[in-house]
This record gives sequence, structure tokens and C-alpha cells, in this order.
Amino acid sequence: MKALNALVSLAVMPTLLCGMESKYPYEPGPFQPSWDSLTNYECPEWFRDAKFGIWAHWGPQCQPEKGDWYARNMYIEGSAQYWHHVKTYGHPSKFGFKDIINIWKAERFDPDKLLAFYKECGAKYFVALANHHDNFDNWNSRHQPWNSVAIGPKKDLIGMWAKAARKHGLYFGVSVHASHAWSWYEPAQGADKKGPFAGIPYDGKLRKEDGVGQWWEGLDPQDLYAQNHPPGKALVWDWDPTKGSSIPDEAYLLKFYLRTKQLWDDYKPDLIYFDDTVLPFVGLTDEIGLHLAAHFYNTSIKWHGENRAVVTGKHLNETQRRALVYDIERGRAQGILPEPWQTDTCLGHWHYNRDVYLKNQYKKASEVIPMLVDIVSKNGNLLLSVPVRGDGTIDELEVKIVSEIGAWLKVNGEAIYATRPWHIYGEGPSTQFTERGQFGGIRDTYNQPLTPEDIRFTRSKDGKTLFAIALAWPTNGMITIKSLGEGSKYWPGPIKYVRLLGAGGKLRFVRTAEGLTVFLPAKKPCEYAYSLKIQ
Repeated sequence: MKALNALVSLAVMPTLLCGMESKYPYEPGPFQPSWDSLTNYECPEWFRDAKFGIWAHWGPQCQPEKGDWYARNMYIEGSAQYWHHVKTYGHPSKFGFKDIINIWKAERFDPDKLLAFYKECGAKYFVALANHHDNFDNWNSRHQPWNSVAIGPKKDLIGMWAKAARKHGLYFGVSVHASHAWSWYEPAQGADKKGPFAGIPYDGKLRKEDGVGQWWEGLDPQDLYAQNHPPGKALVWDWDPTKGSSIPDEAYLLKFYLRTKQLWDDYKPDLIYFDDTVLPFVGLTDEIGLHLAAHFYNTSIKWHGENRAVVTGKHLNETQRRALVYDIERGRAQGILPEPWQTDTCLGHWHYNRDVYLKNQYKKASEVIPMLVDIVSKNGNLLLSVPVRGDGTIDELEVKIVSEIGAWLKVNGEAIYATRPWHIYGEGPSTQFTERGQFGGIRDTYNQPLTPEDIRFTRSKDGKTLFAIALAWPTNGMITIKSLGEGSKYWPGPIKYVRLLGAGGKLRFVRTAEGLTVFLPAKKPCEYAYSLKIQ
């Protein structure tokens, strides 16, 4: 209704075509590039129903298989990734990240096979990394010569992901991280301070004319590294110069805008994730992010007759959470939020790290499933990153974990998909766990044992069915739900029956002032968490 009112009001405005006249062109429509206009946004039903998505945070930084931020840390003398790079590829003055891109071939990439597996394991949407802070576009980019069609894999990776997602009935999203390349790559301007290469510049300042006779002849490394500026004193995510941030120029800002707009227009994703505080360049300027959001929403209305777009942002205030979908990286909301939101987290490192595999340090299904249940009980979705190797495959440990999540969802999906939060999200000792998350909220997974008293609630859309999900199996064969005792303000009426998802028949129960006690069957229907269906 809010979007409709905005449409009606806009129809009488003479500024309908203002988007076409802007420095940052955007599709005209009911949404204008302002917070006031964007708060007319309503989260689409598909996202509210989906609950569980899988993310491939995959790009050329996965080729070395040494974990996160490789393209930055390889230029930091003495870091583990610097030493790995020197030992494996050579010194970064001679073999820089541009050369890692060149050897990345994604030779075993089979998105159809991978997304068929994710679909079978219960994912309802899929997100692919479009670019990272390394500034390399994983699609046929008209505005970034350093892209996966021209260099490295020589494939339109986003196009291939999008085709496979739609074939398997998955909503499709992209993640964009490249706004920060300007300052993120600044160590590439440096040089070793000691040793045989002391004082010899890394390759971060190379220019097009330096490529004569090289494999990259004709390409300008500055289109990738963006280092034709003095480095700042610190990497600052909100671009605050008083904290030491360097400030990007207008050409850099416009190039980012055009790249991102083309990505949206050409591949028509349902969701776009920004790895920024609020939106790209907020803190420096709101203009770019607001114009992009207005463009996304208006084009979605043009394509679908309604706004189906989801745009996620981090560290949002209350007003911004009505304009975008709030995302918490590696964390959860502490309670039920009024607007739909998302946790994004990872089984291991964002970029594939072989050491995590060799040491078996991934999150287990026993950690992911309680996290998913808790998130859904609070009106959220879980976007789970499954690290992808440089060649485009996932390893057998990841296959096992995702398969176990899928097996649980086959039994308990009715208590997860297309549900809504109840009056309270849960009860039990774990509701008192408040260890702070790395980037806001509370910690993504539980670091203390869960008990049968730890229960999370979801409900059907019509409010007639309640699901009580116990996060552990009781040894005495009984679960008591204190919030459903006789006279409960949350459920004052009678309870007709209780069933256990995955088990046949109605269960015996007793309701007293102390709670609803349900007697469980001898055999568990699944592992990790157990869903009671109550009407």
C-alpha cells in the first residue's frame, strides 16, 4: 500500500523524468533517491518466505586458497599471505594480484550441478559474488576491463550463476564489495622495508605503458588497483578523513555507479548485497547509494509490476531499516525485529582457505541449524556462505555439512519456510546468551551447550499454527514449554493437538500453570533440533 501511494503521488509530479537527467542516471518511477522516499519500501513476500539462502563468495582471491583479503595482505610485508605469495608465486613487485587473476581459470566450475545440490538441500535463494574489494568484476562488464570474460576464466560467471539459479527455481542475488578498492589496495603502493627486495615498489602503481611485452599489454593496472593517489593513513570503512581515510575522486565514484547499474540491468537479480556501512560511500556521500536503490526498486516494478527487489545494508538506523533490508555480518539480532532482516555468515573463511579444510575447522551442521532456527524466530533469514575452491568446486567436508542441513530441513521445513515470528522468539537459558557479534548484534553461533529447555517459536502466516522448536533432545522423553502454560497471555485458548514433525500421529500432552508438557516418541525424527506443531 505504501508503494502504491508513492506511485499515485508521483504521477502528478512534474519531476517524473528527473532520474534521466541526474549525474547518476536511474530508472524513473515511484522511488526517488532520498531516504524519505525509500522508506515507502516493503520487503517482498518471496524474501520473507525464503528463510535460507546460500552464497558463493568466490572470485580470484580463492585461487591461492589462503583465505580472506589475500589481494591486500599479500602486499603487507611479513604477513602469512605475503610469505605464501613469495614462496608460491614470487615477490609482489614481480608477480602481483593482477597475475593471480591471470592464472585463475575456474576450470571445474559447474554452476548447474552446484545449484541443483543447494536446491536439494533446502536453499530458496542463491547469491554470487559479483566483485570484491579486489575490484575484479565476475561478469561481462562494460566499465571494468578487468573482468572474468576478458581475463582469467574467460567466462561470464555471473551470467552462468544466474542461468543455473533460475533453472532450479532459486531466487538470485549478487554481492558487491568493490567500493572500497580505492583504499583497500593501498598497501600495493608500497615496497619491502628490508631484505633483498627492499625499496623495490610492488606492482600497485604500474600503468598501461608498463605492460609492453607483458601478458597484460593493453590493459591499465590502475583500472584494477586504482592507486593513482597518495595513500591514506588507515583503512576506514565509513571514509572519515579525520580517521585517516583517503578520499576517492569523482571518476572512481562514477565508474563504480555505472558498473553496479549495469550489473543490475543486465542480470536482473532479485537481491543485491552491499558490503558497506549502510550503502556504498555513505559517510562520503549518500548520493550514489540512494540513486542505486531508487533504480533497483523502480526497475523491479517495471519488470514485474511490483517491487520484488531486496537491497541489503549494514549498520542501519531505524529509518534506514524501513528503506533497505538490515544485514548483520557474522551476527544475529538479539530479539524479534519489526522488519525482515538477514544474517550473513560463513562455514569457514569468506575466501577459500585450504588450512581450514585440512584442520576441519568449518562450522558444523549442529552449529548452523540452531543458528538458523533462532534467526527465523526473530523475523530473519540466514545467508550461509559455502567457500568455493579456485577451480569452482566445494570440498567433501562442505558437501557433508550442507547435506546434513538439507536433511534437517526436509523434516522441519514446515516450521521454517513461509513462517512469521510469534509474540516472543523463545525461552530457555540460551535467551540470556548475549555475547556481542563481530560486526553488531550477538554472536552468530552459540558457544555454550544448548538444552531441551531452549525453545524457539515460529508461526504460520494465518496465525493458526504454532511451531515450538527444541534445540536439544530431552533424555527423559518430555519437553515442557513454559510460555504455553494454562492461562498464558500468549495462547489463552485451548490446545487441540501437538505433533512432532517427522514423526507420525498426535502426541500426548499435559497443560498446567507451569507449562505445556509434551511426551515425545522414543525415536528422534532427525538430529540437532526438533519441531513441535501445535494447534
